[in-house]
This record gives sequence, structure tokens and C-alpha cells, in this order.
Amino acid sequence: MNLANRSMVAFSATLFAAAPAIAQTIRFAPLITNHAVLQRDAPVIIDGDALPNTDITVSFGVSQVHATSDAAGRWRANFPALPAGGPYQLQAVDGRGGMAVADDLMIGDVWLCSGQSNMELPVSRSLNAAAEIKAAANDSIRLLTVAHNSTPAPLSEFAQQPKWAAVTPETVASFSAACYYFARDLQQKVHVPMGLIHSSWGGSNIEAWVGAQALQHAGDYAVPLALNAKYAQQPAQAVSDMATLWQDWWHKVAKDDSSPWLPTAGGAWQPMPLPWRDWKTWGIASLSNYDGLVWFRRTVTLTAAQAQQAATLDTGAIDEEDQTWIDGVPVGNSFGWGDPRHYAVPAGALHGGANTIVINVYSAWDKGGMFGPADAVRLTFADGSQVPLGSDWQYLQPTTNLGAPPHAPWHSIGGLTGMYNAMIAPLGHPSLKGVLWYQGESNTGNAAQYEGLLDALKAGWRQQFGIATPFLIVQLPNFGKPNSGPTASGWAAVRDAQRRSVASDRLAALAVTIDLGLDNELHPPNKQDVGARLARAARSLIYHESLSPSGPLPLSAVRRDGQIVVSFSGVDGALSAKGGSALTPFELCGADQGSCQSVRAQVQAHQVMLASPMVATATRVRYCWGDAPKCNLYDEAGLPAAPFELDIK
Repeated sequence: MNLANRSMVAFSATLFAAAPAIAQTIRFAPLITNHAVLQRDAPVIIDGDALPNTDITVSFGVSQVHATSDAAGRWRANFPALPAGGPYQLQAVDGRGGMAVADDLMIGDVWLCSGQSNMELPVSRSLNAAAEIKAAANDSIRLLTVAHNSTPAPLSEFAQQPKWAAVTPETVASFSAACYYFARDLQQKVHVPMGLIHSSWGGSNIEAWVGAQALQHAGDYAVPLALNAKYAQQPAQAVSDMATLWQDWWHKVAKDDSSPWLPTAGGAWQPMPLPWRDWKTWGIASLSNYDGLVWFRRTVTLTAAQAQQAATLDTGAIDEEDQTWIDGVPVGNSFGWGDPRHYAVPAGALHGGANTIVINVYSAWDKGGMFGPADAVRLTFADGSQVPLGSDWQYLQPTTNLGAPPHAPWHSIGGLTGMYNAMIAPLGHPSLKGVLWYQGESNTGNAAQYEGLLDALKAGWRQQFGIATPFLIVQLPNFGKPNSGPTASGWAAVRDAQRRSVASDRLAALAVTIDLGLDNELHPPNKQDVGARLARAARSLIYHESLSPSGPLPLSAVRRDGQIVVSFSGVDGALSAKGGSALTPFELCGADQGSCQSVRAQVQAHQVMLASPMVATATRVRYCWGDAPKCNLYDEAGLPAAPFELDIK
């Protein structure tokens, strides 16, 4: 820090501390708080809110810029690019006595880390967590975490204002391990301050992170996007439309004329076992390992005085998705793992006498059903009176598993655009050094769409953060039981979609982690190596070091001299079978999905030669295909070759 900067900070801090209470008529954008990091070697753009049409003086270090807020109160001040350094003080003063101050700002490299649970997994759950946390003390790495939120329309500011903090044992413990280890590793080579923005949500699918405009170009999303837009403006009508989709789906898959949501519905309804709990623990054989739909209903008798009021239906905790009706009229649709539901019931929706509440619950895995507790299930009327609903429920299990119902697009982790709207859009338009993306587990069931969705996400975020924003993509690790032979795999298909998306994008790099997972653990704790491989990818792609970003990547597969020759790029030294054992697992495939066969493979420098009677007829070659394949093709840098499928030329 130079003498001029030090003097300015000291003078301004003394003046501000001695001043009386200052009117809060001006503020900075959400990312600009004490301890923030701003991107080096790029114009420093400071924006915020003030009263409309107000003159503003913005001071940053020893520089000063004048700005004027527009009719909506938005203002922007542009400062020239700065090299890495700091700390700086930022101050904005308006012409009406208002002042905003942000202290201890650094200039360095700013990264956005996003995805689902493996990006969200904190340092406290990573390998050697206690030692890592104890050793964490680095004022030049700053952390900011965006709180979970999902909305059907983009927000201009966060529902919960995030704050920057330097790395200490207290701040790093709950921060993203992959993101932190990436910056710590990278800073050993790139000696500048690092700003880490972490915005992730466990279990989320990629569609929730793509903005509406970008998602329109990624597939057939017109109808659900329109429904989502309606929900933002007319939630009651959207809930009704969603119920119609659910009911139409039921009639189609149930193949009968039953309508269990109607008060007059028949069927073999049974008393729901108490106490409230997961249906897999009821002791009923057909539900002990059941993932799917179960219907619940209860009749409540109301007086005329109660029925004429507006009310709130509290269902207690539900896992994981529900569609709820009262007397056949939809009142709500929600998603959440054990989250309580609170549904508004408008005046006139109830009537004196018997009213039937019906809740259809869908659970795709683990626990399922209505968890109560009994005292949390009730109707609360506008006058404050309540009717308890904690007993006398019935359930109905379909005779066959009908699959998943349509999902409401406003759901959080399983919906469309919601996390982009609430957790990315409010970031504004900061300059970023790059984006780290670690997600895909939740999309292994629709892997065919993943490449297009990842391309759409990158395109949409680049519209927000800059058209040349680099992306570092973590390829999914191994997970599940090892396969003993060729098999279909959604995990493998997502890995290959990630590889293809990166291969077609000169501003993207892949971090291969096929050797860092655990067969029985969805959240492998070794995030240090994930961070190191992301740092290597950044050093190659962004800082232009002469090293391969990802390790061996497939380049081509051609038929030559009775063999299939697979060539690789990005190889450090030569390829080899790790441990000196036989090279596995390569497969040759025909056009049919079930035609793949394991084949003998031999390494020659940067190529792998495949021999098999299938050579003449094969159309595709696959390597390391499966949920949890055992892969042993490495280069001399100790990096594994990426799993892939290639057409044979």
C-alpha cells in the first residue's frame, strides 16, 4: 500500500468515525461491502442506489469521480483499471447529506463458485478438516457466501445481504471446500488477492441456475417458463394451472377414471399410522422400500362462521413434493425435503360442514410422506382461531408405481430459473476472472439434455458477467457400485456432456475427477485434489502457463490397419496404465445401446490401440463408462484420462 493510499484511508476513517449519524440515502451494490475484492486489470465499476436525480461524488483511494443517479435512483461510477493491491477505502457522498463507505477493499482476482452439494460441501466436512481449519489464516483470500433463495422472477438485490470476510479458522469452516482449496492452491503460483463468491445449493438441477432467456434456447421449455412467469404475477392462478397438469398426468398414467383429489373419490383408503413419520417406517411391506406417490386425505367439519373467513393450511413437514387440494380446489404445490407447508386458503374456498383436504405426496428417494408433528398440522383462521388436524388422516397407495408427476417450475432445486433469479442475477455485472461450476449429479436422469443446458448456462452468465468469462467445469467423479462390464449410465453420459461442452468452448476447461470419488459416498471429502485440478485448469486456460489444463483428453478415434486408434491431446509425457496392469476399460459399440463390448487395449505414446472382432462394424468407442468405473489410463503428471464416448471416423 503506497503512502498516498494509507493517508487517504486514515483521514477518511477518522472523519467518518467522528461524524454524527449519516442519512442512509445512498448505498453500494450488494457485492460492495467491507473487505470486498474487485477485479484487477479491468475497469473498476462502482454502482448503487440513491435518491433519484441526485449528484454523487465517489472516492476510491486517491481518485474521485462524479455521477448522477437516474430517475430510478441507480448510479454508476467508472474508475480506471488497477493492478493487484490494497487495501482501499471507497466512499460515496450524495448532495443530500447521505454517505456510504466500504473499507478494506482489495484489488485482485474474483471467482464465482457455483453448483450443487459437492461445491457446497464445506471445509469442515473435507479431508483432514480439523487441521485445515486450524491452519487457515489468509487476509488476501476473501470469502462471500450467497444464502439459499429461489424466486420465479429475477431479483435486483439479495433477500439476505451477503458479506465479505477474510479467511480465518472461523470463516473458512463453513465455506465451500472446493472453492477455497482452489484459491489456496492457485495463490501459490499467482500471488494476488483472491475474492471467492460462493453461490450453490445442494441437490439442485442445472435448469434452476439458467436464466429464462437462455433457457428458451436450450429445449422445449416454453410452457413451463410461461407458467413460471404467471406464478410471479398471479400465483393462485398458476397453482390452479399446475394442478390441472398434475390431474391430467394422473388420468393418463393411472389408466382409470379415479380422481382421488375429489371429496367423493372412492378407493381402498386406509387409516394413516401414527405418530407422523416416514412411510417407509410404518411397517407396511408395500411401503418399506417404496419411492413414488401416496395420497393423503382428511375431512374437517367447520362452522359457517369459520368457513366464511380466509385461512392458512399448515400441513406440517412433507418430503418431498406435494400437490394439495381442499374440496377438489387446488391450494398449493411445493417441493422440499421435510419442509413444512403453509398454504393460503382464500375466503369463500371453505364452507360450513364437511371439507375434505387431499394431499398427493411424491418422494423419489430416501424418506417420504407427511412428517407432522401432529400439533403443526392445522387450519388457522383470519380471526386467529385454529382447528387442529393432527389425527384421523387416511392414505392411499397406487397399485403400481406410476413414476414422477409434472414438477412445478417455481420449485427451488428442481424447478426452472429460480436460483439464477435469486442467487446469481442480484450479483449484478461485476468483472470476474472466471467461474467454477461443479454440478450434474441431479441431472443424471436427463443426461441427454445436459450439454445443451450447460451451454445455455455459460451463454447466459456471460451475458451478465462478460462475454469472455472463462468457465472451469468439474467433471463428475465416480459414484456407486463398480460395473463389471458394459452398461448404460446417466453419470457417464453427464460426464461426457460436460467434456463435449468444454471441447467446443475455447474459454472453458475441464477438471477430471473420475479417480477422486467414493463408491458409497455421494460427497467425497477429498476436495483438496479437486481444488488443485481446478487451479491447474485456471493456470493453463486463464494464466496461459504451458501445461495441459485437464490431463489426457480424447482427440479422435479412427479405423486403421484392423484396429481402432484413439488419439489423445493434453498428455504430459506418455500415456500408461497406472500400476503397470492391463489397460481398462475400453469398449467398442455399434449403433444399438446394448451392443457395447469390452475390448483389448494397448498404449503407444499418445494413442491407445483397440483390437477386437468388432473393429470392422463398430461405430463408437467408449472409455471408463459407468457410474463408478475403475479407470487406469494416466499420463506422467499423474492425471487420469477423461471418460468419454467418441464416434469412430
